[in-house]
Amino acid sequence: MAPNPSSAPLLFDRALLRARQARAQNHGAATFLLDRVAEEMDERLHAVLRTFTHAADIATPGDGLRAAIAGRVGQLAYVAVPDDERDGLGLAPASLDLVVSALALHFVNDLPGAMVQISRALRPDGLLLAAMLGGDTLTELRQSFAAAEAEREGGISPRVAPFADLRDVGALLQRAGFALPVTDVDRIIVRYDSAFALMQDLRRMGATNILMERRRTPLRRATLLRMAQIYSERFSDPDGRIRATFEVIWLSGWAPHESQQKPLKPGSAKASLADAVRGLKK
Repeated sequence: MAPNPSSAPLLFDRALLRARQARAQNHGAATFLLDRVAEEMDERLHAVLRTFTHAADIATPGDGLRAAIAGRVGQLAYVAVPDDERDGLGLAPASLDLVVSALALHFVNDLPGAMVQISRALRPDGLLLAAMLGGDTLTELRQSFAAAEAEREGGISPRVAPFADLRDVGALLQRAGFALPVTDVDRIIVRYDSAFALMQDLRRMGATNILMERRRTPLRRATLLRMAQIYSERFSDPDGRIRATFEVIWLSGWAPHESQQKPLKPGSAKASLADAVRGLKK
């Protein structure tokens, strides 16, 4: 049974996300992270020795991913996540061979519900391949903001989204009914002249704070300057440039099919680990 969308906590203001992504596109989006993920996704799809006739891209910003993988699929549709996620993704059951998504699923409020919808939309032996930001993303910025606000204002407010970790994502794939689930992590370190340069890039990604619980009053200038100072003190290299971590979690899973490999039943192995170890010692 799919999770009840109405029970999912509203962490993200999706209408604000859509507005900020549109603004980023209009003012020259920073696409270096998306470009890297799109190139990697194309390489991963090339390792799958099959063709995909009907595919969907779930909410990837821009058109770089669809351009990168266009030669790997027949029909490739774009599917937006609605502002009110109770409306669902609008995916017909058993209609797709492939679902992809790049740097978008981490902003879905009801990710378990979305995963179930994707699983049901895949035909038997259909593939989900996606990349989303993980829990260590922008950890330096998060720590620097928290320290500055605690020092200057006597408390902290949410500034960076609480992204999922690798184990949570793997468990989510299993609960949604995917077979052969696989997750792995790509940690990308980007260097900037200052925290302000990083924040400018985040604006150009359309990835600034969209948390529902964000503070609505403007950030104090003194707090912002102290945040940048703490960032430089704690997370700079010898040349003075600061580091920013982007943790990309890759996830894949297949809609169940009888042709897929099955794990052996307990006790059905024809050779024991002890026998294998003894053979290595001879």
